Formats: sequence, C-alpha cells, structure tokens
Amino acid sequence: MAWIGVDLGTQSVRAVLVDADGTVLARAARPLTSRRSDNRHEQDPSDWLTAVDQVLAEVSSKEVEGLAICSTSGTVLLTDQTGRPVTPALMYDDARAADLLPRVRAADPDRWATSMQPTWALPKILWLNPQEPNTAELNPRGRRIAHSADVVAADLAGHPVATDTSHALKTGYDLTVDAWPQQAFDKLGLPAELLPEVVLPGTVIGHVSAAKAQVTGVPEGTPIMAGMTDGCAAQLAAGALTPGAWNSVLGTTLVLKGVTKDLIVDPTGAVYSHRHPDGGWLPGGASNTGAGALTTMLPGADLDALDRAAIDLTAGRGPIDATIYPLTKPGERFPFVAPDAQGFELGDVPDELHRYVAVQQGVAFIERLAFEHLADLGAESPRSVSLTGGAVRSEHWNQLRADVLGVPVELPAAPDPAYGMAVLAASAGGSVADTASRMVRTARVIEPRPQPKLTDLYYEFVAELDRRGYRG
Repeated sequence: MAWIGVDLGTQSVRAVLVDADGTVLARAARPLTSRRSDNRHEQDPSDWLTAVDQVLAEVSSKEVEGLAICSTSGTVLLTDQTGRPVTPALMYDDARAADLLPRVRAADPDRWATSMQPTWALPKILWLNPQEPNTAELNPRGRRIAHSADVVAADLAGHPVATDTSHALKTGYDLTVDAWPQQAFDKLGLPAELLPEVVLPGTVIGHVSAAKAQVTGVPEGTPIMAGMTDGCAAQLAAGALTPGAWNSVLGTTLVLKGVTKDLIVDPTGAVYSHRHPDGGWLPGGASNTGAGALTTMLPGADLDALDRAAIDLTAGRGPIDATIYPLTKPGERFPFVAPDAQGFELGDVPDELHRYVAVQQGVAFIERLAFEHLADLGAESPRSVSLTGGAVRSEHWNQLRADVLGVPVELPAAPDPAYGMAVLAASAGGSVADTASRMVRTARVIEPRPQPKLTDLYYEFVAELDRRGYRG
C-alpha cells in the first residue's frame, strides 16, 4: 500500500509516494512560473494541470490507495460549471483587491473587522466577479469559486469537487458553524451558486478518472481526498498534531502552526485557526518576515558560506550585538498587525556576515514573540517545535532558534507539505494524528543552550517595536 501527496507551491509542483511505514518511495517536481507586477501576482492554472500530470506519472504505482493535494493559502480563481478555469489564479500575496477590503469588512463587521486581510481570497473574488449593474442575474456565466487544489482535483476526477475547510477559511467560510455566511455574501453580490461545497480535510471528493489514469498512471478509481493549505500540510509532515507540539515553517516567510482543543480568539486579527481533521483547532499565523529577507538584503551572496562563517563567528563569543527586523516591504501581519510597520536595525552591522546573523536573530525574535502572543491568547506554550521550510539548511539558524525559544527543536525526516498530504491520504478518514505518529520520523533533535545575552537582545528588540507603536 502507498499514498501520493501533491504540493502545488509557488515555484514548483512536488509529488511524493509514501508507504505505510512512512518511507518515501518516489519523488518528482516540476517548476512553475508566475507573472508579477507591482502588487499583482498571477499564475496560469493550465500550467498546474500539466505539471501535476507529469509529477504523478513519475511517482505513480499500482499500489496507490489514495492521494491528497495542498496549495497556497488565499490563492483563488473562478471556473466554469465543469470545473475548468476561466480566470487567472490570483496568488496568495496578490494585493490588487486591497481597495475592496473595507467593503468586505462592512458586510459583516463582527466576523471580518479584524480577521479579514487585503490579500485573503474574499476581496480578490470581488475583483474577479464584479457585479454587473445592467442585469438582475449576479452570476450570469455560471461561474464557481475554486482554490488551486480544487482545480487540480477536479481535473483528475473529471468533474467539479468540494473544497475543504482549510482552503475555504480565507474565502470567508465560517468554521465555527460550518457554513458560508450567506447573508454577508448577499450584501457583497456573491450568490450561493458561486460557492463550492465545503468538507473536512481527508474526505473523499472524487476518484481518478479513466482518462487521467491513462495520462498519469495513477489507477482509475483511486480516491482523491480533500486536502489542506500548504502551511497545514507542513504541520502534518512534522507530526505536530497534539497540544504543546508546534510546527514552525521558515521559508520565504515565517508561519507557525499548533493545536488547541478550543478555538482561541485574537481580537487583533493576527492569529487565525484552521480546523483540525481529528477535531479541535490548528491556530497560527504568518509573518511578513522570513528567510526571503536574506536573498533580498544579501543579493548574490553565498548563503551556505555565510552560514559556516556564522557558526565560527558565534562559537566563542555568542550572539552578535545587532538585530535586524527584516521587513523588505512595509507591513506586518503576525505576531501583530501593523500595516505601516517598517524594518529597522539595532546595533552595528559592518559587513555581510554580521548582516546575515542580525537578520537571523531578528526572525528568531519574531518567532519567540509569536509564541508568547499565542500563549497570551490561551494556547499551550511549546514543549518542542518542529522546524520545516528551506531555512532548515542553516545549521546556525537551527541552533539559534532553539536557543531563543528555550525548547528543543526537531528536524523531521521528510518535512515537505507533499509528505503531509500523503499522511492525510493514508489516514483514510481515521485519525490523522495516529497516522502521523506511525509515519512521521524525526531526523534530529537540537537542544537549547543557555544564552542570557540573547534574552537581553530580545527584550531590546521588543522595546523598539513598542517604541515605534507596532504592537498597538
């Protein structure tokens, strides 16, 4: 028996084939391209379908029992009634609809006044589906809202499919009552027929068609399970599915995911929660800081060489007396919401090496502040943190993050979101946490070291955030 997980990312599509013991039997990837201009970021959905066919053809097996797909949170488009795309995909960070945000919030201020953000899917849907003043019919073309994973699943199944609660969150779905807030959507001119059915992750939403079986090699009739967003998929891959276990994804941006029994409410809107497939909630948030700042602030630098040098630099003397809050463009969304926030530097940064370390310290401090904010809201403080994302290549950063957080950090053996979707598919409607406990393996644990100087630097950093008024 084996299961396939597919990750529809920003730069590539990845697929893995995983057996019941959690062993990766095959991997495949294909690149994706984007169109960026000012605050716009689009992809052509047809590129996804081609790439998915190709990666599935490389990893497919007669033993496949099911598959699941994850994609970027907040990426949205419109399809026709057959499930075929009729608009470009507006990506997770596309901000063209920011001017429509006040209209969205006004439609249901109790629900969206603080939680709805300008790059979430709902404002972008209004941009894609403007009301037509000369007709009483609000959806004259029979269009449907779809997220990236929905489009791919519909293509594999040969018919439109339900979306999942994870992808639907930023489209305005109310997870507390398991329903679209139709009264608010009516105010926005978005009719019910535009909205997809919503199911829990892991629910069977279709089966691989005969036509797609011939193209991909995935057996005809293979169940297609409703997936999750990529951040939640990474959490599954890390096995962080019980209270006190957290997953920190440090790629281009920093994303935290944890588990709570009860829904936690953040009046600032910085924290939002997905539904846990087993029941309960997956709270977390996404910062605008992250490893992407290194490539922006150190263009062309050999980051691997800088990492080795950083280990040598701090081995004897400890942390440097400098911190950079690495916002490469204005605005922060987690662990606080500050649309006008600007990056800053504290201390002396004389060269590339010190800049490299100062950025890493700044992101680690934001990570600690995020965990403290979550704890203030009622989440359980971390007893361990699983690290995933491209930044785990940095040995210096891994140890620094353990030191700043003061808890062990774990490096999963297969930390990618595609693996998390294979775990979800393998759960087959049962307990995802139990399935992950059997399949997910830890490659290494890094213990924290006492670093009083880091604590002093952290409080100086937080004091500067407060002096600038970023935390409200």
